[in-house]
Parts: sequence; C-alpha cells; structure tokens
Amino acid sequence: MSTILHIDSSVRAISNDNPSHNSISKNIAHRFIESWEQAGSIDEYIYRDVGINPPQFITQDWIGAVFTAENKRTVAQKQLLALSDTLINELVVADIIVISTPMYNYGMPAQLKAWFDQVVRVNKTFDFDLNRGDFPLQPLLSGKTLVVIASCGEFGFEAPEIRAKSNHLMPHLRTLSRYLGVETMYEIMSEYQEFADSRHQASLKQAYQRAQTLAQELAGDQQEKQGSILTV
Repeated sequence: MSTILHIDSSVRAISNDNPSHNSISKNIAHRFIESWEQAGSIDEYIYRDVGINPPQFITQDWIGAVFTAENKRTVAQKQLLALSDTLINELVVADIIVISTPMYNYGMPAQLKAWFDQVVRVNKTFDFDLNRGDFPLQPLLSGKTLVVIASCGEFGFEAPEIRAKSNHLMPHLRTLSRYLGVETMYEIMSEYQEFADSRHQASLKQAYQRAQTLAQELAGDQQEKQGSILTV
C-alpha cells in the first residue's frame, strides 16, 4: 500500500500568466508525484494546498478544547477541533508525506506552520508524561517517510556553508517531523532564485532530477514490499 499525503505551502500558484511567478517548490513536488505515478501505483493520494487555502490559526479556545476530555467537550469545542481531526486523520493513514515549501524570511510560511499547529496535538500525534523526566513528549505515530521539497532565493544554507546559521526552515522541519511519525526524511532544495543566473538554472535542474529519481526509487521500494507481502 502507498498512501501519499501531499502538502503544498507556497502562496504562489503552480502556474501563472507570468511564468516567472510560478511556484518552484510546487512544480518540483508535482514532478515527484508524476514520477511516482509513472514508476508505480498510488493507492490513495491526499492533497492540500495550504498556501492557497490555509488552515485556521489556533486560538485560546482551540487550546482549551484540546485540553478538555473528549467526553466533556461541548458542541462548539468539537467544531473548533473538526479541522484538526480531519488533518490528523489524513496524516495517520499516510505512508509517504510530501511537503513542498518556499523559504520565507529564512523559515517556513505561516500557512505551513498553521498546518503543523493543527496536526501536532497532544493525545493525537504525541503524548505527554512527566514521568519521562526532561523529555516528557513522545510521538504516537511511526513508520512514515517524509520528502521535503524547498526553494529559496539565496544559497549556502547547509552546514558548513555561508548561510547555515540563517536556515530556520529545514532544522524546524526536521524537529517537527518526529511528531508526524517520520522515521526517514529526504530533502530536496532549489537555490539561487533571486540571482536568476546559471547557478539557479543548475540548482533547479538538479532538484527536478532528484525529485524524479527519488520518486522512482521510493515507488520501486513500495512495490517490492507489496510483492514480498503477497508471496509470504
């Protein structure tokens, strides 16, 4: 089985009248999905464009509903958590999570952060126990693969490169991935967008190629797993 949850988070559309305004991260992510479909089957595909249709920000009332026992929640509290419940259910059934994101102000878009705030939720995707000492949070999900596809205007964001200390996107995603049940994470990044030179074109080409190759590899792995299950 391969259930893919695909989250796009750029505020730009995948295609615009002015091609220079097309979302790079979305286009690379869609190349990944297309390549997977060509290499193997997708049993279920769940798609959300949170950049165009952002989840609601959490509020004090939302937090109050989360920390109210389920059997004591009011109708209003259940309605407040309805979107969160839906998003978490999508996450739970997914084997593969694909997140595409631009780097905005050296971090993730607010819309993507809003999605994380809705799905990283106590007693749903993690539990909390002070008996664990200084590390009371424990993920409740496991076994998932995350593919992060990012685009940024500058370059040199990975250690020991020149802007490594300014990269608040990938480290944040790596930390939060644990609470999505992620055990394996792949990263694809296109750089130099603001320079619009040959370096950007080379980085973009490499990102597209990596997305295609990785999709083929992961789809092949899924088919092998399914084959081994069927022959047991």
